[in-house]
Amino acid sequence: MKTVFSGIQPSGVITIGNYLGAMKQFVPLQEDHESYFCIVNQHAITVPQPPTELRTNTRRLAALYLAVGLDPEKATIFIQSEVPEHARLGWIVQCLAHMGELERMTQYKEKSQSRTEAIPAGLLAYPTLMAADILLYGATVIPVGDDQSQHIELTRLLARRFNHLYGDLFTLPEGYNSPFTARIRSLQDPEKKMSKSDPNPQSYISVLDTPEIIRKKVKRAQTDSEGMIHFDMEKKPGVSNLLSLYSAFKRISLQEAETHFNGRGYGALKEEVADAIIEDLSPIQERFQDIYASNELDDILTQGAKKASAKARIVLEEVEKRIGFTR
Repeated sequence: MKTVFSGIQPSGVITIGNYLGAMKQFVPLQEDHESYFCIVNQHAITVPQPPTELRTNTRRLAALYLAVGLDPEKATIFIQSEVPEHARLGWIVQCLAHMGELERMTQYKEKSQSRTEAIPAGLLAYPTLMAADILLYGATVIPVGDDQSQHIELTRLLARRFNHLYGDLFTLPEGYNSPFTARIRSLQDPEKKMSKSDPNPQSYISVLDTPEIIRKKVKRAQTDSEGMIHFDMEKKPGVSNLLSLYSAFKRISLQEAETHFNGRGYGALKEEVADAIIEDLSPIQERFQDIYASNELDDILTQGAKKASAKARIVLEEVEKRIGFTR
């Protein structure tokens, strides 16, 4: 049985981009994989996080994992900081990486260039912690978006480097993309991807937005003046983004989505996109409220951390033995 690992940062709201690109993929994978799904709160602190917000967002994200359909009987669900093996292996992997390799990471370059204050060292080094997250569990299937594929390649490089220096131990992971996963763009600036860090809340849809808010945001989404519905991300990014959303939420191809809206106007497109999103998210939101308020959530996270730590400890002890961290 193959092993899958993935995690989401509990920083700010969880958008439908996070849902489509990650969480919705998790559910079918748990059926036939040894599965580890993590709330990566250690990654979140590469930028300042108010402690109260970080605690709240961590618990909310864990509740959402369960609300979308993850089953603790089938998948190990845990908080990254509660499994200390992640940080310990992260330091070892960081010592294998070269500065130039980390500086070439696209996400680091984008985020560091947009900052006006000092750049935290963690922003540069966090791909090595991500590599450790994956390698601790021998994961070979990693659900990722296009913007994370470079980090998977770095993980493979560092795994090969360790194997060359200390003998074969790590398996090489592969990125996994669902055929129904689109790279969801900002509703207000479809040249950019949808981001929970966008200062304009009209640019993204939260998984927990009410139906009324979802409908308003989709209605205000950028289109163009042509009036024709067809997919062309270069010339019609706004319309193409809405078609991508409809395709992903209805689980049909883009061609089928284009055919469905052939000869119709942007009003109909926006109305049906909003309907599709609301229909999909409403039962998740109902389950979320029950789970978030329950003591069961804490029990699941506690047991998940114990199970993950037991698995990770075996790998970490072997790594430390091979590099000489034993008496």
